[in-house]
Amino acid sequence: MNRTVSRRLALRNILSRQTISSQARLAALLKTRGFNVTQATVSRDLRAVGAVKTRTADGTLRYVWEPDSGFDQTQALASTLQTYLISIQTSGNLVVAMTPPGAAQVVAAAVDRAELEGILGTVAGDDTVLVVASEETGGSEVEQLLKKIGEGI
Repeated sequence: MNRTVSRRLALRNILSRQTISSQARLAALLKTRGFNVTQATVSRDLRAVGAVKTRTADGTLRYVWEPDSGFDQTQALASTLQTYLISIQTSGNLVVAMTPPGAAQVVAAAVDRAELEGILGTVAGDDTVLVVASEETGGSEVEQLLKKIGEGI
């Protein structure tokens, strides 16, 4: 798993377990886990994972991350594809996406969370994602859709 993916997993873990109200505090907690990051990196990571700052019942502000928090998963997929997608090819109703080593599961999870019409599911290895398209949609249409999303629609 590459450093960015590991750092973002740590960030999600922290936000799931602790009340964090500032990016500086989050950067300090990440540092204790071996990630020496700037505020700009924390800001990018918060956006990438779909974390938002919200007001709690007692009026304090905090960052929250929840897998189903209403974050636009298609935008998250776009960011993931822009970061990790190396190539994409189709065979019938199958789409094969190549990523750097260790990134296939990140891409597959982003595709699955986006719940795009015509995609039945994904299977991820180390650097390869197999996307299974419905027979009605076909692999070529899914390939074009993923390319379009990866370009930032």
